Amino acid sequence: MTPGRYRVVDMSPFIEAMAQQVAIRVKTELESSGVVRPRLLNVKQAAVYLGRTEDSIRHLQGSGALPVVRIDSRVQFDVHDLDRWISQNKS
Repeated sequence: MTPGRYRVVDMSPFIEAMAQQVAIRVKTELESSGVVRPRLLNVKQAAVYLGRTEDSIRHLQGSGALPVVRIDSRVQFDVHDLDRWISQNKS
């Protein structure tokens, strides 16, 4: 290699390995921390979960695309139903 020249190194395998290690550590920490993730989400939380707007969630609810759980006057969404909706809408 001549002076002033740099060798290009593919860092993808290293980055992927680091990402996997971070994911494992985060999962372990979450599992051991005793944090309970709610199964039922309100409209705002469902919108964040799906990466949609609150109006979009209401539209999906109104059209019957997303089933709801009604508790008194509150409308909530089951995370399992949201996950199912994601799976059904993959291309």
